[in-house]
Parts: sequence; structure tokens; C-alpha cells
Amino acid sequence: MVDLQTAMAAAAAERKQRSGAASQERKVRRSGSNLGIEAFDPVKHVKKERADTASMWLVFAFTVSVSLAMRYVLMPNTSQEKSDILYLMPLSAMILIPQVHRMVMPKSFLEFYTKGTWFKAGFLHTFTFLALAFLLVNPPFGDIVAPKLASEWAVATDDGVNLLFNEDSSGDGEIIWVVDNDGNLSGEVWLLFGLADNVNSDGAKVVVELTHQTTSEVIESNATFWEDNKERIESANTTDNSSAPELIPHVKDQSFAILLGSDLERGTHEISVTITEDGDPWVNTRNYDWTLVVVESLE
Repeated sequence: MVDLQTAMAAAAAERKQRSGAASQERKVRRSGSNLGIEAFDPVKHVKKERADTASMWLVFAFTVSVSLAMRYVLMPNTSQEKSDILYLMPLSAMILIPQVHRMVMPKSFLEFYTKGTWFKAGFLHTFTFLALAFLLVNPPFGDIVAPKLASEWAVATDDGVNLLFNEDSSGDGEIIWVVDNDGNLSGEVWLLFGLADNVNSDGAKVVVELTHQTTSEVIESNATFWEDNKERIESANTTDNSSAPELIPHVKDQSFAILLGSDLERGTHEISVTITEDGDPWVNTRNYDWTLVVVESLE
């Protein structure tokens, strides 16, 4: 027979043995090598950081070269109608990034480059190119946008003494001028407006085509009218006796005055304005289509 003390000692020894085995098993399960975690190698880590840094600068230099080629080689030889290629081709150049690395980088760096490296390089190339492209096509490096209307356009009549603007706003592209029964829009009729540009609006050329019924006439701007009549324009009133619209809000805006004719007949007068500017690297153009309607008073 086994006495009670011996049985208890045997049970305690068995529990201790089982506890030790379980603890050892937990240690094995939590070990880094069994979980796929490599031991930290400081030397290898430094080499990888150097390889990643070199890759970043190589991609940046590659993107700068592609952007400069786009702006100063491809862009001057591409028309505005085919300008999509200016973005598609440089962005497609990212497929060359792995090959450029293999050509330039030492073999000791190449072993650290993986698919993740090319993914990050593609993002860096894309956003760097977009930023540089925006910078290179805008002043002071380029100018690809024609001048635009500085404020609004207006029509005024000149009887030799006073200038009279119409009370109707030109915001919708149309001005309606009401005249007396059986009358015309008397006096010289002037189209007045200003142009604003982010570089220099003084280089813009404006040509106006006036169409009434079946007759069309091309009219060039008057170079001296605005300067000779600056005070009259600023102090003029509208047909409802309010102040004339501010057509030149900034000092650098370019003013234009076009004589549409004298004693304009009733009806619809279509005004087509073509603005041309020698930009960099393209010739920039902009078109406006306005309407002047001369109608009889119902009273």
C-alpha cells in the first residue's frame, strides 16, 4: 500500500513537471525565429537605409530631367490641340525607373530593391512631376494662358461732350439699350473693357468682329481713345444716372476701346472678341461672344 504522504509527493512532482513543459512550450511559441522575425542586423539596416536614400535621390533627379525635357523640348514642338501627350508621356516614363536603377546603382544596393521600392518610386515620380509641371508652365518660367476680362465690358455713347453708359449689366453677355421710337443709338458707340494677365497684358492684340443682320465688319481697337478720354470715362454716368462701371480695377490692366459705329440701327449686334498673345511657348488665344440689342421704347 502507498501511504498518503507518498501519494501527495508524487502528485506534486507530476504537476511541477507538467507546468515546466507548458512553460517551455509557450517560450517556443513566442520566439522570434519561429514567428519569422529576423534578428536585427545593424550593418544590414544601415546599408538598406543608404540604398533607399540613394533610390529617392535618383528618382528625384530622373523626374526633374523628364520635367525639363517636357517643358523645353517636347512642349515647344507640340500644339495645344495635342497637349495631352505632355502629361501622358512623362508619367509613362515611370516604367523606366527599375531599369535606371539597374544601370546606375551599385550591386550592393540592388539586393535591397523590391516591388515595394518601385511602388514608392512611382508615387514620388508622379507627384514630383505634377508639381514641377505646374511650376514650369506658369510665370516666370512660362505663359500658356491668354489675358482675360479684368472686370466687365460696357457700351457707351459719345455725343462729343459726354459719355453715357447703359444701365444694363453685361454679366450675362448681353446689353439691351432702349432708344426712342423710330430712333437709332445716336452718337459714336464705343465698346470698352479691360484685360488682366498674370504676366503682361500689354502684349495682347484684340480684334473685334461686329455682325448686324447679314453684315460683318472686323474692327481693331483704338490705341488712344482711353488715354485721351480717361477723365470722361471715370466721371461718366449711366442711363439711370448712376456711376459708370469700373472697367479697369488694377493699374496694370490693359484698356481697350473699339468704335462699333455711329448711330447704330435697331436690332441685334453680335460682338465677337478675339484676344491673341505671344505666350511662352505657345501663342495664346481667348474668345468672347457678346450681344448688344438696340430696341425701341414701348412708351
